[in-house]
Amino acid sequence: MTEVARLRDSTQILLPSGALAGIGTDLEEEFTVTVRSEDQEIRIIGSPVEIKSVCDFLARNGIAVA
Repeated sequence: MTEVARLRDSTQILLPSGALAGIGTDLEEEFTVTVRSEDQEIRIIGSPVEIKSVCDFLARNGIAVA
């Protein structure tokens, strides 16, 4: 994996549109991230530390992150 791809993977999460239904507000209140709706996806952007914490939060709420 190239450096750029590794950095991108550690600073963003891509989810299908609607994946954050019911928890999107909690996510933005609890973590320092940017949540953008793009076409058919939701992009969550943040520091590597925040993205790791967001992954844990999503897993606790039943949302699988690859």
